[in-house]
Amino acid sequence: MALSPRNDLDRQVWLRDAACREPETAAVFYAPPRFERKEDRLRRERSAKAICAHCSVRHQCLEFAIETGETFGVWGGLTESERSELNSPSLGRRR
Repeated sequence: MALSPRNDLDRQVWLRDAACREPETAAVFYAPPRFERKEDRLRRERSAKAICAHCSVRHQCLEFAIETGETFGVWGGLTESERSELNSPSLGRRR
């Protein structure tokens, strides 16, 4: 999905205020490039969700991830599989 210049500007504004922009926290939002044990993944995702819980732009972030079909990482407090469930036909949402 291509973003319009207006949508891109809006994205830049909320990204500037995102809690995950801090260098020391950014790593917990995506899986590492190597194998990750389930316990480590769950711990990393809980850490990311805790940061999202206090983020002032959480809703914009989640909306962006759903609209663009983001398939990796924690966005707006939800993992890939949680966002996928939101888009399931049984819930009446489509991509």
